[in-house]
Amino acid sequence: MAAYVYAGAAGWVGAPKGIPTRGLFRAGAGDDRWDSLTSGLPEAVEVRALTVRPAAPNVVYAGTQAGPYVSEDAGGSWRALPLPGSNRVVWSILLHPSEPGTLYVGTEGTGIYRSRDHGASWRELAVPAPEGMLRMDFPARVVRLALDPSNPDEIYAGLEVGGVVRSTDGGDSWQSCNAGLLAFAKQDRFKSRIGTDSDSEGMLDSHALTLSPARAGEVVLANRMGLFRSADRGRNWADMQVGRHSPLTYARDVRVSRHDVNTLYAALSVAAISDAGSLYRSRDLGASWQRFDHDVSIESTLMIAAEGATDPDLIYCAARRGQVFGTVDGGKTWRASRLPGGVQGIYALAAA
Repeated sequence: MAAYVYAGAAGWVGAPKGIPTRGLFRAGAGDDRWDSLTSGLPEAVEVRALTVRPAAPNVVYAGTQAGPYVSEDAGGSWRALPLPGSNRVVWSILLHPSEPGTLYVGTEGTGIYRSRDHGASWRELAVPAPEGMLRMDFPARVVRLALDPSNPDEIYAGLEVGGVVRSTDGGDSWQSCNAGLLAFAKQDRFKSRIGTDSDSEGMLDSHALTLSPARAGEVVLANRMGLFRSADRGRNWADMQVGRHSPLTYARDVRVSRHDVNTLYAALSVAAISDAGSLYRSRDLGASWQRFDHDVSIESTLMIAAEGATDPDLIYCAARRGQVFGTVDGGKTWRASRLPGGVQGIYALAAA
């Protein structure tokens, strides 16, 4: 089947008035033409999460303001996977690697739901607010879910602005991983406050996390203050000092390659709303980093990166104000395009 790239947009705090900030779009890999996907989706859809099933790339999941949706025809049509209750703004989706029927979604607040039957029914998991969790001028949200490939019952959730929580029993119970993050916030260079009166705000402003099969129990976290690593399942954290390699250190995304367990990609920028971004790659799990994008101009905060589900040479990234950048030859050449209609507010990206 053809290789596709999917991009989802939604509004954000501080978005300029009058610009369009909604929609779900699809383009062929290496193509600059984006099509709007609407069949079966909510009207004026906002999309903050996208996931492709690696073993079946035509199966795509989208997190919307009305809950999770699934397409089984590469985005041509969609159907809802209704969540119980009213807290249905989905920010993250996680597929179990060896149980095709098991999936998790993270929502506004500290909401995490689990399905064992492909999304036909859901159980809301009890996730207590972790130590230090803060209240901003937007609802807290579960912005990323990830599991340890060596032990899929070990699941991590990144909370904005609430740090990290961990489950070791498939989501039945959860514990805070914030003690080490809060310790960093006592140092002047890791203090940051924008919407609260707490200096720990920056360290708890989680954006993404990831784990590699190469190192069981090791978590890499992207937050406002940079990239951080825990070698002991979130008990303690160390600064990865990405600033030694990049002038930009605000970290919005970090991902382990699907095709090389030692490769990481990181989306780095100046701040949540800025006029610069960059995609960096590490071939040694974060010991060193090199800028990966080139010959393109990233003009706003780089929000997310995505690697092809089956093709290691297919790598895309996207910036907040509607730019999408991609390579189909492993980084040798890059193309830039914009979402149609001037749509901004990219949160989600996936490649099949």
